[in-house]
Amino acid sequence: MNKTFKIYALIFIIIMVILALLEVNKKEVVDWRKNFDVNEKSPFGLFVFNQEVKDLFKNNLKKVDVTAYDYYNENQKKPHNILVIESEIDTESWNKILNEVSKGSDAMLIIAKMPKEISDSIGFYDSQISFEDKNVLKLTDKKYQNDFIKLDKFPSGRGFSYIKPGVEVLGKTVEEDNSDQANFIKAKLGKGNIYVHCEPLFLTNYYLLKSGNTKYTQDVFSYLKDRETLWFVEANTKESRFFMRFILGNPALKYAWWLLLSGLVLFIFFNAKRKQRIVPIIEPLKNTSLDFVKSIGNLYLQEGDFHDMMAKKAQYFLNKVRLDLLIDTQNLDDEFAKKLQLKTGKNIEIINESVSLIKKAQDPYASVMKEDLIRMNKLLDDILK
Repeated sequence: MNKTFKIYALIFIIIMVILALLEVNKKEVVDWRKNFDVNEKSPFGLFVFNQEVKDLFKNNLKKVDVTAYDYYNENQKKPHNILVIESEIDTESWNKILNEVSKGSDAMLIIAKMPKEISDSIGFYDSQISFEDKNVLKLTDKKYQNDFIKLDKFPSGRGFSYIKPGVEVLGKTVEEDNSDQANFIKAKLGKGNIYVHCEPLFLTNYYLLKSGNTKYTQDVFSYLKDRETLWFVEANTKESRFFMRFILGNPALKYAWWLLLSGLVLFIFFNAKRKQRIVPIIEPLKNTSLDFVKSIGNLYLQEGDFHDMMAKKAQYFLNKVRLDLLIDTQNLDDEFAKKLQLKTGKNIEIINESVSLIKKAQDPYASVMKEDLIRMNKLLDDILK
């Protein structure tokens, strides 16, 4: 084990110890969101209800995790009970439920905000009837008058602002400064009944774990007949089948699992780094063209053959004029200079001076100086830009 690995291992251990100390001293934050999830142990989850519901219905309950439309298309049922708790109901599924109720089934809907098309078909309007922080849920039947539940944490305040004639009121929301408001009703439909309760909080963990509150829940469900009950649960409240849910659901096991994965990643990283072969450095091929040009240029300068250099520069320039500008260079006369001036847009004086220097470079008997070479090179490069 090399020194670098020891240092990284020590840093990793120190970080893990710090994280463990922070976790031990961390204050647990209570999640007060109303999730109504059968797997949630937070105050407003349905974990406790989900554990006790089979006993409540005497093991005659079946949870269905598909829509009512899909279920009843594939299953023909004799009269039974239908239970929906804070789940979305599409129009097709609602029509299927109504059809089952008309044939003798009973449906209990425990939903705070009922879709308008559903409430209209039953015969009521639900709305916000209270903004108080506390209220009491009571049933209207005298035999249940001593069974009530106090809502002291975030009651929804929902109730029925209108109920059509013939709909029976089974429960009310009672407040100190306001009149009683209906929150639990029963409507007759064909051979069956529809029960609607607009305050699902009484089914959550927080209230079911309070002493005496379970009696109210038993009273509400006592309106359903003793027969098979189908509970349609929403897709996001189905029990997880993920094989890691037990480990990830337990904080201690979850942190142990992440610690194991972190250690494994570090081991793979350092082990791979230790065994990796050295990658040789391959130098890119050098471009020697520029060096060659510089060498040739220096050679000409050392020889001092300015006339030959001017001739080659003139030859190169005329070749570019023929290929790029498509101008005949056989006769370097006034017509050539005029065409070159039109094609390049340069001043006519510059063109004439350049033609004169080119002619001088082509004359083998002309006397050429270094200044002529420099001047011609500058003028021709400027023209070709």
